[in-house]
Amino acid sequence: MIEQDVDIPTRAGAIPTFVCHPERGGPHPAVLLLMDAPGIREELRDMARRLATVGYVVLLPNLYYRAGRDSLFGPDVLTEGSDDHRRMRAIRTKMTIPPVMEDIADLMTYLDGRPEVRPGPIGAHGYCMSGPYALAAAARFPDRVRAAASFYGTWLVSDAEESPHLDLGRITGEIYISCAEHDSLAPPEMVAELRDLFERSQVRGELEIQPGVHHGFAFPERWCFDKAAAERHWERLIALYRRVLG
Repeated sequence: MIEQDVDIPTRAGAIPTFVCHPERGGPHPAVLLLMDAPGIREELRDMARRLATVGYVVLLPNLYYRAGRDSLFGPDVLTEGSDDHRRMRAIRTKMTIPPVMEDIADLMTYLDGRPEVRPGPIGAHGYCMSGPYALAAAARFPDRVRAAASFYGTWLVSDAEESPHLDLGRITGEIYISCAEHDSLAPPEMVAELRDLFERSQVRGELEIQPGVHHGFAFPERWCFDKAAAERHWERLIALYRRVLG
């Protein structure tokens, strides 16, 4: 496995990005792994490595980079009221879809110049706060982001003018949406509304509810980690990328 930390130029500065890909058999299709609210940590790097081992160039960007280099947090970020949790929330609450779409466009420009990357369509998948970003990328860049997945994405239906549910009809690739049965950030009524919108949009893909699990079920270091559901998440994700990207 080849891995490195790269500062990728963007119109807002430079976004620190963990990049990994197989040593052999390239060039490979590229995918973006978009972080959850607690931010970049070894747990996410390990997930990027797992995906890279099956034949992908994986980019894991620090989407909090506009807040400065002091946007990495320790384990206490998951403890409400801790210093890290307060710092994270101060950054997280300012996040919106438009600047992240600018970042994704700049990340794709970086990919275009890399010899290890196979030219053509890419994938994007996001967890928690980044579930909406992955779906928005498929809608904003339909000719390039041909496969997108959201895992326990938060507020996929909202009053925000850039809410991803408004753009489902613009997606021409394939998407996968995985929701946890127990999730206060994606309550059952929101998921039901999203399913109705999903079906009416006739977008290619699937919306699946994972029974008996909680928000965060795919993360090995979370209290709510569910091994069966986490492995199913890998099965669905890799199958999606295989179908669309090769």
